[in-house]
Amino acid sequence: MKKFTSLLFMMMTLVGMAYANGTPSQSLDITDINGKTYEITGTDGGLKIAGLEGKVVFIEFFGHKCPPCLASIPHLKHLQAKYKDKLAIIAIEVQGYSPAQLKAFAKEKGMNYTVVSGEIERFFVNYIAQRAQWRGSIPFLLALDPKGNVKFIQAGMLPEKSLESLVAQLSAMPKPVAKPQPASAPAVVPSQTAK
Repeated sequence: MKKFTSLLFMMMTLVGMAYANGTPSQSLDITDINGKTYEITGTDGGLKIAGLEGKVVFIEFFGHKCPPCLASIPHLKHLQAKYKDKLAIIAIEVQGYSPAQLKAFAKEKGMNYTVVSGEIERFFVNYIAQRAQWRGSIPFLLALDPKGNVKFIQAGMLPEKSLESLVAQLSAMPKPVAKPQPASAPAVVPSQTAK
């Protein structure tokens, strides 16, 4: 019960921070170790990540020297492979690896998900820390539903079965509604008249 109460408090704080700051729709870009850039916009309830709409998103702060973080890498790899159509994982290394060191580390570990250098993306790390009241414990996980709303926050490692259950729960939630496209005019076919 204590864990649930603290989780509920953290989620309420996250949403409250968005309103208190008055700028929940702040936009920023982060670039992964392979040079791919993601546009992220803060919303009242979470984050909108361009290109990941409709997917469950795990954002994990981890460290290259953190035993629980290292133990969770195989779990995340397995889940990313199994749920590639409905899950996106963004792992942000926060123990100071340079981008080159992090790229080599990710290759060595076979990380098949997005890996970002916290050293380079300090603004994003600070943004999440402020909104989620992150105090530096790792691993630290934010789980977003397909609409980008934060639905779960966890400091500390979760077993793979718990992560898989979280994917199932969040992916069962309603997906964003696509904006209707204007109907195109039917093609005009010239009538054939008998001569």
